[in-house]
Amino acid sequence: MKRLTGKVAIVTGASSGIGRATAKLFAAEGAKVVVAARRSAELDRLVGEIEAEDGEAAALAGDVRSEPFAQALAALAVSRFGRLDIAFNNAGTIGESGPTTDISEAGWSEALVSNLTSVFLGVKHQLPQMLKQRSGSIIFTGTFVGYSFAFPGVAAYAASKAGLIGLMQALAAEYGPQGIRVNTILPGAVDTPMYRGVNDTAEAQAFVTNLHALKRVAAPEEVARSVLYLASDDSSFVSGTASLIDGGASVTRT
Repeated sequence: MKRLTGKVAIVTGASSGIGRATAKLFAAEGAKVVVAARRSAELDRLVGEIEAEDGEAAALAGDVRSEPFAQALAALAVSRFGRLDIAFNNAGTIGESGPTTDISEAGWSEALVSNLTSVFLGVKHQLPQMLKQRSGSIIFTGTFVGYSFAFPGVAAYAASKAGLIGLMQALAAEYGPQGIRVNTILPGAVDTPMYRGVNDTAEAQAFVTNLHALKRVAAPEEVARSVLYLASDDSSFVSGTASLIDGGASVTRT
């Protein structure tokens, strides 16, 4: 039996990286998937790959920072597939980086809107259908940065991602009585286009690799398997948790 048979899932930030790997895994495990990102060509390619493997998917291109887009995305899941069981609110950005005294107010605000406000908007429109069903699993993509680890120069990113944990806890307490679970994953370094863009030299990648006990960074598919656990009934008594998926970075000092 596939772990998500009969379920309908939304995945944001699905055009690459963790979101893309998770959308494909959800579909392989029986879910009908609605994928979202800004790049329509990449989404269409992803839908084609899912359908080629006998899965079902629909795509909606747009900006997760827009409330009308968040509303349309939830509506698409319900109109196309009849329900909404899982929402993986994964889209995000590194944002403006550098010494904190040099970060602009606009850069700070952009990080908060992209990484935190966008998730609030998504959940705002995902919850009504889940409340009708009295069930659902909502998952956020946080990071070990700002939780168990710190790097210089990423204050806006760290603060915006850390805010997801407070949002998660509030939602888990508020909607747990209606059968809705809310959790956050906290990955370490993951080999994605965003990771390679920030760590664009062999020296930088070697430094980051060495931070982890496993002495490597994760593949997106590895993180996707942890998201699958939180999305599935295997985690039916798990809510309000911030789950490190960090290859031991939080305990490594060598």
